[in-house]
Amino acid sequence: MTVPRSPAPAGQRLLWSPDGAWSPDRGEPRGDPSVVDSWLVADGRVRGLDLHERRFRQSCTGLAPALPQEAVRRFLAAVRRELPTGGHWFPRIEAYRAPSPQLTLWLRPAPERGDTVALWIPSRSDPRTRPGVKGPDLAAMAALRADARAAGADDALLYSEDGTALEAAHSALVWWRGDTLCVPAAGLPVLPSVTRLMLERLALDRRCRLQAEHSTTDDLQRLEVWTLNALHGIRPVRGWVDSQGRAVEARTSARLGSWRRALHARAMPSAPGSGRTSGASGAPGAPGISDAPGISGASGVSGPP
Repeated sequence: MTVPRSPAPAGQRLLWSPDGAWSPDRGEPRGDPSVVDSWLVADGRVRGLDLHERRFRQSCTGLAPALPQEAVRRFLAAVRRELPTGGHWFPRIEAYRAPSPQLTLWLRPAPERGDTVALWIPSRSDPRTRPGVKGPDLAAMAALRADARAAGADDALLYSEDGTALEAAHSALVWWRGDTLCVPAAGLPVLPSVTRLMLERLALDRRCRLQAEHSTTDDLQRLEVWTLNALHGIRPVRGWVDSQGRAVEARTSARLGSWRRALHARAMPSAPGSGRTSGASGAPGAPGISDAPGISGASGVSGPP
């Protein structure tokens, strides 16, 4: 007879060992993680969990090579079994390479989700050292978001030295030119976004024209722009704040609702027939990767005209 294990306290990190056992994190110093990933679990359902796992595996291959790929696969399978089946959660998985290789699960209640976002345009270009991997630049992105909030915005826009818009510090970007959904051009230094890939696939299913292109920060301020991430899903940009503190309203439209509903409908059970019920410790409910290694992109994305 299998006795179900009590849920770990909300916010606790669990260390995984190659023999499959979990143990509470005792706070031993490990430095910053080399690779992280996270996703929203809403009553046991997740959007694109297999894509998050694949991105994590690919990133570990490059930045945590001492972790065998088979061990990473087993860790990810164990994580699926730990995901709560009730409540709203935002778990984070982490790979450390020093002082010794380690894989951890941080089971966090989901923070409050926002409906719209204001973006701050800093005076300096993208400071990241590894833009294609989630993990190495977490501290720098957190500092940028803090500066954005001090300026009256929610997050910071990242752009290249030539002024090409890339993404936000914590979200991917897409924008609309009429009825064409536009995404950053292939080869730009952006994080391979799971939510963006899912939106690209949704656009193809809806026979919506997709276009990959370069766009400047000035250009985006004249367009309807959405930010995308695993926690918030789709959030329209409601306004822009420049480095001098000047604010302007952004363009919006009525198309958002149907796209949000369609994206939400693509959430799938994280592990059918398994997982824990969150019980009292669960958080209460709250209202592409076209060229990334190891993640199949949406076909049919056209280049600039």
